[in-house]
Amino acid sequence: MYDYLGNWYEIARLDYRFEHNLDNVMANYSVNKEGNVRVINSGFNTVEGQWEEVEGIGKFRGDEHIGALKVRFFGPFYEGYNVIAIDNHYNYALVAGRNLNYLWILSRDKTLPQPIKEKYLKLSELIGFNVSKLVWVNHDKVNPLENRNTQTEED
Repeated sequence: MYDYLGNWYEIARLDYRFEHNLDNVMANYSVNKEGNVRVINSGFNTVEGQWEEVEGIGKFRGDEHIGALKVRFFGPFYEGYNVIAIDNHYNYALVAGRNLNYLWILSRDKTLPQPIKEKYLKLSELIGFNVSKLVWVNHDKVNPLENRNTQTEED
C-alpha cells in the first residue's frame, strides 16, 4: 500500500452526494503518526464556484500491503475502500467501496490511456457495476492540493 501514497486524480466515479457537482477532483494519501492513512480529497464545486476539501482517515482492515481499508470522513462511521485493480507501476487504480454504488477510476495523471480505461470498464462490468452511470471528471483547473506538501503537514 505504501507505493499507493501520494496524489491521485479522479478520472471517473459513480456519483454520490459528497462529490456531486465536483470536477478537478484529486486525492492525496499519506501516513500519519499513528501509522494510519491520511486522506485529503479536494475538488472544484461547479455550482458554488469554489474549491472544497475534506480530510479523512483510513485504517487497514488487515495486512497493510493489501489495499483494503476502512475510511472515515464524517462522524464515527467508516466505509469500505478496496483497490480492486492496479497496474504494476502504481499509475492507475480501480477502487470500489462497500457495495456496487461506489466506484472510482484513478490515475497519477489527469488522463487515462484508452487500453487502461477499457480494461477497468470491462472489469467493473464483470463485477456488476453500472458503468453507464460513471461521471467522467474534467481536469481543466489546477487543484490547490497539487502544490501542497501534504507529507509534512501536521495531523
